[in-house]
Amino acid sequence: MVVCNYNGADYIEDCLNSILPQAGVGEILVIDDASTDGSPELIRRTFPTVRVIELSSNGGPCVARNLGLRAARHSHVLAVDNDTLLRPDVLEKLRAALEADPAASISQVRSVLFDEPERVHYDGANFHFVGLLSLRNFYRPLAEAEGSGVIEAQALIGICALMDRDRVLAAGGYDEDFFYLAEDYELAYRLRLQGQRLLSVEDAIVLHRGGTEGLSFRGGGYPERRAYLHSINRWRILAKNYGTRTLLAIAPGLLLYETVWLLFVIKQGHLLQHLRGKRDFFRAWPVLMRSRAAIQAKRRLPDRQLLVGGPLTFSPSLVESGAARRCAAFLDFCLTAWWRLARPFCS
Repeated sequence: MVVCNYNGADYIEDCLNSILPQAGVGEILVIDDASTDGSPELIRRTFPTVRVIELSSNGGPCVARNLGLRAARHSHVLAVDNDTLLRPDVLEKLRAALEADPAASISQVRSVLFDEPERVHYDGANFHFVGLLSLRNFYRPLAEAEGSGVIEAQALIGICALMDRDRVLAAGGYDEDFFYLAEDYELAYRLRLQGQRLLSVEDAIVLHRGGTEGLSFRGGGYPERRAYLHSINRWRILAKNYGTRTLLAIAPGLLLYETVWLLFVIKQGHLLQHLRGKRDFFRAWPVLMRSRAAIQAKRRLPDRQLLVGGPLTFSPSLVESGAARRCAAFLDFCLTAWWRLARPFCS
């Protein structure tokens, strides 16, 4: 069991208290990502059986998760973010699903909103061809959510997932250059390209809090740093993981999305952060191309089997107005239509 913590003093106790009663929990390891709020000391004082490893600098959840996977003493590792609360039997259900499917490397939970537990937050996803997650059951009432039992998932939502450590690390683990945002898309796409399966366990429920201040987004203004990460990380996904024919076939759809997103960041006042992301993307081009070569050499599945053309997922606060909803619907329609045309020509 590995818990990724950064400045989680307000909720790490609740997280660990939900983990301790889980059947077969074994070792609990907290990777602290250079917190400044005293949470490592709080954990040691309140939970003396929990092992804490403190990082000297804040490298983001990818660094912390990879370190946790390498340091864990068991082959199956539950990776948990500190803003989650596990309901009973989550670990047992995830383990049973993973052990029942030899081709699966990850089983993941269905998460609900902490302050509205009858509404789904994250429940697996598909890979939209523009480099975003097309989320399942996003903000849908739990009673109306589609899916039951154990189902195959394309993409990973990294807040709470049981991982086959050796397989995930053999695939390269999380890309630590991502820092935050879309890192679970990128890892899952690499795993799926290699033919590995991901599972969603629909009755393994966790409650998900608000996330990391200044990075997570549920409304109240789009964070500046998130605009930078959105700008660079999407293009990293495309450059590393998609085949050349795929990139050529989807280029018009990508251009449309980029135009709409550029207008959005200008409206939010984050144009400089957006441009800085593109600048840093090109600066890292040689490294990206080396990663690309290694990933493509291990490819077993075509992009056209993994990618989808819709629906795009929007946070409810972004489409509150009628004009925003119409714009989002039109963009989704255009991208879906283009994917139908482009898909046969993809790698």
